[in-house]
Amino acid sequence: MNRFFYFFGFLILILFNLSCKEKEKEQPRTKPNIVFIFADDQSYNTIKALGDNEVHTPNLDRLAQNGTTFTHTYNMGGWNGAICVASRAMLLTGQYIWNAHKADSLMRTGNYQHPMWGNLMEAAGYDTYMTGKWHVTQSAEAVFQNVVHVRPGMPNQTESGYNRPLSETDTLWRPWDRSKEGFWKGGKHWSEVVADDASHFIDQATQKDNPFFMYLAFNAPHDPRQSPEEFVQMFPLDSVELPQNFLPEYPYNEEMGSGRKLRDERLAPFPRTEHSVKVNRQEYYAIIAHMDAQIGKILNALEASGKMDNTYIVFTADHGLSVGQHGLLGKQNMYDHSVRTPLFVVGPNIPENKKIEADVYLQDVMPTVLEMAGAEKPDFVQFRSLMPLIKGERESNYESIYGCYTDTQRMVRANGFKLIAYPNAGKLRLFDLKNDALEMNDLAEDPKYTDIKDKLWNKLLSLQQTMNDPLDLKQFNFD
Repeated sequence: MNRFFYFFGFLILILFNLSCKEKEKEQPRTKPNIVFIFADDQSYNTIKALGDNEVHTPNLDRLAQNGTTFTHTYNMGGWNGAICVASRAMLLTGQYIWNAHKADSLMRTGNYQHPMWGNLMEAAGYDTYMTGKWHVTQSAEAVFQNVVHVRPGMPNQTESGYNRPLSETDTLWRPWDRSKEGFWKGGKHWSEVVADDASHFIDQATQKDNPFFMYLAFNAPHDPRQSPEEFVQMFPLDSVELPQNFLPEYPYNEEMGSGRKLRDERLAPFPRTEHSVKVNRQEYYAIIAHMDAQIGKILNALEASGKMDNTYIVFTADHGLSVGQHGLLGKQNMYDHSVRTPLFVVGPNIPENKKIEADVYLQDVMPTVLEMAGAEKPDFVQFRSLMPLIKGERESNYESIYGCYTDTQRMVRANGFKLIAYPNAGKLRLFDLKNDALEMNDLAEDPKYTDIKDKLWNKLLSLQQTMNDPLDLKQFNFD
């Protein structure tokens, strides 16, 4: 008799489990919410949690600690001085740089046919929200359902914001001076507007059943690097260090298209002075700290909404910035301070406080988010999801990293070395990134590295074909 009851109870348990599984199939789990936070001009080495003790980034540190950091994240470059245009076109279309350039041209004539990132998320059942910097030819309203405060490429810069400071007594321009408008145009700092918009979006989203996708794009820390005075005072000038790779002027700046007439490079006087670079870096750190405080408001709003446990957060920037390194101020170059960005992924089943050193592109976040949403990656999307790297299913997305700027610079990074080509100067530069992270020791003319240089050159030519690069490097004479 006992055996009968044991068998009968065991049968009931099996039937109950089968019934539960069937119900799970009928009622799938709620899709995760996804918040994408995007900075402008923020270099990879401006996060305290990643080793830079000069900066103050408690909320970005919070993301690093609560999720996975990709330590070697790159932007391919740009087809004009506004590198952010190419970066965002690649991000929203999912296509490599020269294909994204063609897509941008088609957008200008109204002939671009593929859905963009926001459209794909909407098709996957998401309510989509956007605020902040756009700088893409297609209208934001055509890509996202809920759009407010669409910002241009940068806040207005005044003439007094260039070629400064000329001396230690030059106080004509101050980051907290609201009369210069810039980030203060409209009365409230634009970074604070993004945080307020995001909080409002989150409140709206919690009233709806659909999962949400938010695209929150700061203009910070792009110039004019403005922030409230208390943030500037957090970084006393005598505590700001001069970069180890400081130069008064870069030797190939004119040939590489980043010379004295380029807008970004005109922000500080030529030749660069130690004082002018330290002031620019002080203001850079201050606007990053101010933006970090606004990111904290967004994270707090998510916590208060009760949605955090089912929300992925992805943070990155469209590219980095020189701010005095190598004698440069802007991002129109192939050095890591300008092409390499921070990247954090936080959320359900994402390992905490983990670092992945594999080389990736920042635009890999687009197919990553599609995978998070359970959406199929379209054939025209060329970038690759980061999820297999996070899960440990593969070790890398790319064997090498490609970089370009107009027709004046090309770059390849592979196996711990970087080769930069300046066609108009007939110059190659080679750096051992493992032993020379600041890229200060050019090995291109060292006979011991001829084999490495030749292999990277051939790799660069191969990548040009993959990228549909219109520049024929072989027509130039390099030393």
